[in-house]
Amino acid sequence: MKVAGFIANRIAFNKSGEGSRKSSFSRFIIRLSIVATVISVAVMIVTLSLANGFQATVSQKVFSFLGHIRIQEKQQERAIISEESPIIKNDALAESIRNNPDVESIHPYSTKYAILKTKDEIQGVLFKGFDSSFDFSHLKPFIKEGTPIHFSDSSYSREIMLSANTASELRLKAGDKILIYFIRPNGNIRPDKLTVTGIYKTGIEEYDKTFAIGDIRLIQKLNRDNAEDSSHDDEVGGYEIFLKDYHDINKTAEQIYNMDDFPPTWNTVSVKNISPNIFDWLKLQDNTRNVLIGIMVIVAVINLITCLIVLVLERIRMVGVLKALGATDWTVQKIFLRHASIITITGIVFGIAFALALLWLQQATGFIKLQEEAYYMTEAAVKIVWWQVGVIALGTLVICFLVLMIPSLFVRKIQPVKAIQFR
Repeated sequence: MKVAGFIANRIAFNKSGEGSRKSSFSRFIIRLSIVATVISVAVMIVTLSLANGFQATVSQKVFSFLGHIRIQEKQQERAIISEESPIIKNDALAESIRNNPDVESIHPYSTKYAILKTKDEIQGVLFKGFDSSFDFSHLKPFIKEGTPIHFSDSSYSREIMLSANTASELRLKAGDKILIYFIRPNGNIRPDKLTVTGIYKTGIEEYDKTFAIGDIRLIQKLNRDNAEDSSHDDEVGGYEIFLKDYHDINKTAEQIYNMDDFPPTWNTVSVKNISPNIFDWLKLQDNTRNVLIGIMVIVAVINLITCLIVLVLERIRMVGVLKALGATDWTVQKIFLRHASIITITGIVFGIAFALALLWLQQATGFIKLQEEAYYMTEAAVKIVWWQVGVIALGTLVICFLVLMIPSLFVRKIQPVKAIQFR
């Protein structure tokens, strides 16, 4: 092993070579193989990190806006995003769900169709109401102007948050007043004047064109037929649940649904079923990512095989001399495998460094721009998962080493006498 390592190091790091032409050609092949390995490893790491960042960013936008799990009345043939049938609040059940170790928070919400009107413009929205238990930290990353709504202990909040799309259509900014019209259960139209306290933008057109955010007590008040009617004060559209780990959505949803005190007319709905088009699209990115990684592995392997074959052919006389001196086939094989491993490891190290430099540059400058209408973000997001980087490095090394055993087998067929005379 020491002899094989010594000779391999001499071949790899000796710049003089046996002849200027051969040495120059050999160095060119080695550099080409290293560059190919660098590019392959870098592309795999960058592809995974961008895919991770893209999926995490888009998923987090959906989760932040809709929660991970929704509890609502069972309804047949209803639109995925629409006004819910009201249910009666169940504080005891909500507290039991809140005590689930997988649950981060739970809050009631309600939705109602409304019309927003300014002096010159009119716009339909789905008004989404929260109570004071809602954690606005989920929405703060999307707030582009103003602040979240403020809740009052004495009455419902007369504030509203609009999407940037709706605000632009109505020519509004934070601090402006707007009229909102609801249709009461008795058919009467109830106008109210609200203040635009904040303007948000998720980048998901389906949400930005649909929702306005306000106080759930406004919806409860509007559902009354008269001022004395208090029967609707405990009505909500449902509950939104945020989890500590979104991977537990299906498991936690099933646990909640199977609780003893869970009403039989209610249902637990994963947010993935509320926005299936988005999550199906995200799954397709996995296929594209896997195909690209597979291509890069093949490119790296083919280049290294070609490199090793050229090195073996170039060193046939050396192989003949070593065999004539008593070296075994495996000893000679180890020389070329050691040489190829040096090339592979060099390519992997520089590939990782190059990939991390590119990803850092993207995080710092955002030079890769995207169309927000198509990708739900203005620049490519980066999420480096270090165990994936390790798997790429180790996997590339192992696969290349195993495949490199094939051309090294040519050494066994070389006869010393003919090899020494080879020109």
